[in-house]
Amino acid sequence: MLWRISFFLLWQLAGGGLGWWQGGPWGAALGAAIAAWAWFVWDVLRGVRVLRWLRTGDLAAVPSMRGIWGEAADRARRLLRKQEAQIRDSQDRLQEILAALQASPNGVVLLDAQGRIEWCNQMAANQFGFDAQRDVMQSIGNLLRNPEFTAYFAAKDFTSDVVLEGRLSTPSRPVRISVHLHPYGDGRTLLLSRDVTALEQADAMRRDFVANVSHEIRTPLTVLTGFVETLQTLPLSAEERSRYLGMMAQQAQRMQSVVQDLLTLSRLEGSPLPGMAEWTPVQSLLQRCEEEGRALSVLLTQNQQRPHAMHFPAADRLRAEGDIAGVPTELQSALSNLVNNAVRYTPGGGSIDVQWLRKDDGSAVFSVHDTGPGIAPEHIPRLTERFYRVDRSRSRETGGTGLGLAIVKHVLQRHGATLDISSTLGKGSVFSVTFPANRLRGFALPG
Repeated sequence: MLWRISFFLLWQLAGGGLGWWQGGPWGAALGAAIAAWAWFVWDVLRGVRVLRWLRTGDLAAVPSMRGIWGEAADRARRLLRKQEAQIRDSQDRLQEILAALQASPNGVVLLDAQGRIEWCNQMAANQFGFDAQRDVMQSIGNLLRNPEFTAYFAAKDFTSDVVLEGRLSTPSRPVRISVHLHPYGDGRTLLLSRDVTALEQADAMRRDFVANVSHEIRTPLTVLTGFVETLQTLPLSAEERSRYLGMMAQQAQRMQSVVQDLLTLSRLEGSPLPGMAEWTPVQSLLQRCEEEGRALSVLLTQNQQRPHAMHFPAADRLRAEGDIAGVPTELQSALSNLVNNAVRYTPGGGSIDVQWLRKDDGSAVFSVHDTGPGIAPEHIPRLTERFYRVDRSRSRETGGTGLGLAIVKHVLQRHGATLDISSTLGKGSVFSVTFPANRLRGFALPG
């Protein structure tokens, strides 16, 4: 309304109600010119207010006015709010993408056209020793000083990955990191890294497993083939024929044992985990272990003067130990394997002590102590590997397949139990199995 009042007063002053220049053409012209000039100045001032507001960009201080400048200011305000909403949405999406990359199990590094780090997740920082904040815009070549990576990065051929030794790699615990670069955008590069240590170890174990199986089966097959050719080509007496046939039966039994143990391992790996519905008395498990262990001891020491001295918990005490949950055949196989191993590797006259002890937390420990030759420390971590033997000739002489402890490990893992091995050369070994409290019930304190 102010501009209307000003325009009216100027018009009156120029030639309207005050009577100046009445009846002349100059009065009307001068009044119109002054009014137009006032309107122009006022309009410029309004425009200046809008421009000043646009420079600040403060949506809370939008000038309130009517007319074309008011509409322009209102439209600008709407566009600014829309733009701010789009920026916030883009920032939220960016943060979501970065959070997803941060949660990735693989390392992610964003490199600019000069190979400088623009961003990296925590996994990449851990794998390569980066500082996610400090090392931003640092050259990847200065931080990752590995000849293989340097050559890979310089070659610009990123069709395949390169495998590097991890920062925390040691001879006893090697760490292998796969690095793959992917160009994107305007000269930028995406670096993806992942820990392939387990994959390489699994591949090595697969190769060793195939080689070991081939060796374990090829050896008795070679012996059987030789005996068959001997029986076919040479005239033998009844005694010689009987001796050769006995050796052939022994080799066939060895192959059958290897195949049976392999089938057992395959079944354990492919079957569902045992539940808590089937309970077996601890007494029956250890009683069967005792029967098998004593029978094997008699068989192995029948030509020796001194048998094994074997000690098992008393039956009355075991009855108070209650029951254990799991698959009875698997538990029996695992515990018997440990007892039978002690019998096989302890010379005649040695002592084998089997114990079952309850702990204060409700768990129980099954242990087998022997007075055998003992095991060197470097062999202990590998004892549960398939076909791994400390003494190959001794194992074959006693009928071992090299799969017994691998079966034990799988059975115990399926039942939530743990295996601990300690040994001293020349003094013997102790194999201990700890069963969790949730798989035991009915323990009664002796009165």
